[in-house]
Amino acid sequence: MKDIFFFLLFSFVSFVPVWGQKNQQYMDYIEKYKYIAVEQMKKYQIPASITLAQGIFESGAGKSDLALMSNNHFGIKCGTDWRGRSVRHDDDARKECFRAYDNVSESYEDHSKFLRNRARYAQLFKLNIRDYKGWAHGLKSAGYATNPQYANRLITLIETYQLYKYDDVRSLPDLGKSKKDERQLSIEKTLSPLNHSVYFCNDVPYVLVRKGDTLKKVGHEFRKTAKKLIKYNELYDGYVLHENERIYLSKKKKHASKQDGYIYIVQSGDSMHSISQKLGIQLKKLYKLNEKSVGNSPLAVGTILRIH
Repeated sequence: MKDIFFFLLFSFVSFVPVWGQKNQQYMDYIEKYKYIAVEQMKKYQIPASITLAQGIFESGAGKSDLALMSNNHFGIKCGTDWRGRSVRHDDDARKECFRAYDNVSESYEDHSKFLRNRARYAQLFKLNIRDYKGWAHGLKSAGYATNPQYANRLITLIETYQLYKYDDVRSLPDLGKSKKDERQLSIEKTLSPLNHSVYFCNDVPYVLVRKGDTLKKVGHEFRKTAKKLIKYNELYDGYVLHENERIYLSKKKKHASKQDGYIYIVQSGDSMHSISQKLGIQLKKLYKLNEKSVGNSPLAVGTILRIH
């Protein structure tokens, strides 16, 4: 009985938040994206505090796989009206379709349009722009998220990090006319990410190698080990990256995309590995599809390979 009592006491203490203690990653995220959140508020009448809190919560302060590999900071799924790029990610179900953006600014803009253009969120725009509690509860009631604590999480973030101050532009000297150039510079820096841009081939995310890149550096940026990148790209230990080559950030597919057709005609300079990288198909699967026609000798120009 005593053991159970101490277990319950320990469990209670473990889950009590340390009041006043702030997460540095959250603070960095706020500093980086507060300008865009305010600009979106002025354009679409969505409280900047809500936008920032949702961004922090949905993207893990920009550190989630979805945010890192597709710049999706708000967990917006494809839907029937989405015509842009997409990425598959496990959420409520496996391999769900999520929207992918070229940069974070596009994600913020799409988030604003997503809320503004859907009837189920219309009531929110009748609220006072400073009523962040009404917005938080309204988003949950309208079905934005399935988490029963979603509204409370947003409110806690807003109050802990005083995000409500960004809902009143007049009270922010650094967002006033005297700091216009500084504000614009910050926005431009965010619009032009310093990190690698993420592209997609066969629905698999990849980056293009820059001068000075190593597998370790690229992996660190996307929270992947060099060993993982070697496996995804079917390389070998000690491999030296070459400028502008593709490095995939997740496992390639077993077949090429249907958009690339069912066959590939070998071109000058091709190898089985370069073709697998070009099409986003696993090298071992490419060999298996062509085991009868491809030997150990170099590929001859004009050879027809099955890719699907």
